[in-house]
Amino acid sequence: MADVGVRAALRRDVDAVTDTQMRAWRCAYAFLPKEPLNQMAGEAARALWRRQWEEAIVAPPTPRHRVLVAVELGFDDDDDAPDGAPAARAARRERVVGLASHAPAEDPDLDPGKYAELLTLLVDPDHTRRGHGSRLLNATVDHLREDGYAGVVTWVFEEHTPMLAFLESAGWAPDEAERILDMGRPVRMIRLATDIG
Repeated sequence: MADVGVRAALRRDVDAVTDTQMRAWRCAYAFLPKEPLNQMAGEAARALWRRQWEEAIVAPPTPRHRVLVAVELGFDDDDDAPDGAPAARAARRERVVGLASHAPAEDPDLDPGKYAELLTLLVDPDHTRRGHGSRLLNATVDHLREDGYAGVVTWVFEEHTPMLAFLESAGWAPDEAERILDMGRPVRMIRLATDIG
């Protein structure tokens, strides 16, 4: 079993964060029309997302903008010590397997001094169902409480039922705000909120 945890993202994580986002989007957003999904998560978008993640990690707009990563610390050959090597001496490496980002809320009906927005919560598709999403969500809420926020919102595609179910199981609920995106067909997003005060 690999050691796991959550920490602040560092410059060295930029490539791993970008890769995790793109892999997670291609898997989780398969319900989106093909062309917009390819524009969001295709190879042509990689450089753009990499620049944006580097800026978010290295030079965030405020101290209240944060990027967190979920990590697994495992052995080099798929989390198992090499045959005959004592576990304490086996080469270990840290792997980014998820990410979360948050910032002051920007929706005009919310006070950015009281409400934050969970901008991103993604886990690599090969590392789901291991608790990384819950650890990222809990760490995010801990930071937001320290910053004095009373509530958090996030926008979720209505068709992304696994994410909706996950957040609702953690105490989030739709707050009646919605967006309709034109992605070759109308795609509805709903806003979920939770009280952390």
